[in-house]
Amino acid sequence: MQEVRERHDPEVVVDTTELSREEWLDWRKKGIGGSDVAGILGVSPFTTARDIYYDKLNIAPLGDNEDNWVAMEVGNRLEELVAKIFKKKMGCKLGTLKKIMRHPKYPFMFANLDYMVQFPDNTHAILECKSTNYNARSKWFDGDTEIIPFHYELQGRHYMAVMDIDRVYFGCLYGNNENEYIIRCLDRDMEIEAELIALEEDFWNSNVLAKVPPEYTEDGDLIAESVRKHFGAADADVPELVLAHRHGASIAEFLELQQAKSEVDAQSRDYKARMDQIKGLIADELGTGCFASCTVDGEDYAISYKPSMMARVDKDALLRLRQNLPDVYNEYVTVTESRRFYIKPKPVESSEAVAA
Repeated sequence: MQEVRERHDPEVVVDTTELSREEWLDWRKKGIGGSDVAGILGVSPFTTARDIYYDKLNIAPLGDNEDNWVAMEVGNRLEELVAKIFKKKMGCKLGTLKKIMRHPKYPFMFANLDYMVQFPDNTHAILECKSTNYNARSKWFDGDTEIIPFHYELQGRHYMAVMDIDRVYFGCLYGNNENEYIIRCLDRDMEIEAELIALEEDFWNSNVLAKVPPEYTEDGDLIAESVRKHFGAADADVPELVLAHRHGASIAEFLELQQAKSEVDAQSRDYKARMDQIKGLIADELGTGCFASCTVDGEDYAISYKPSMMARVDKDALLRLRQNLPDVYNEYVTVTESRRFYIKPKPVESSEAVAA
């Protein structure tokens, strides 16, 4: 006998019609939203679980990515257009739900939807509107197979769980006409959903409510950026930190990997030197030409050696600009922070130096 699924009506947390952005962000901190899920599970390309934790406890806000603010603004402005194209292509009705919703059984699960969809057969679905650039459209494909980027899939499964709806659509515009548009459909999977809810519940109870920060498991660059957002800019005047012995194994592994990488890099440099030599010999044949062809083992190859021009300002020119035109320098030169990480043996102090 087929198991009867228990249905539910989502609850309204707050009407967002009159909320300011700051008020909306404050409400989002009271639960887990769809865009939080990938970060919580350690698979977000943008944020870490620790970032989500800091944001929920008002320790350090997620904030907007200053390096990606244009893309985010474009996404917001194109949302209505993405929905309009979806409506035209699918022959459906669209409606907005200006409310933050939550799961009645798991009140930490929030949903703030882009659109609700009603089809001619009176079935309903959720629509999430996305936009990307032409080159990044490949993230919606695995070879020739149509896919949904995993962090979006998690978002969609979270929304289906909260809203008790069995289907979510993603519309993604990647060009400047309606044909450069991707539509993906995701059906509900109750087994995956149950696992997702358990992971979210564990994060909410074991980390947020218990005020225990989750361990970092993400890519190193994401972790470094998370640390920077939490602690702020580097300060060379902070006293030297003596690490606990538990870091010893990690440091030993780092040094081992560093040595292995050095050996691979040396081999790679040898390969590159020979490749550069071959390139030089072919460039000698080309002269001022830019194109050639050659048949190798019965297969034809095209060779291109086209020029590319790039404007740059070298370090000395920047120094002169700073000295001679400081106002122009301050207006147009952007200074970013980078930190160099290394591990090396500390110099052994001589007995005379210690005695002194």
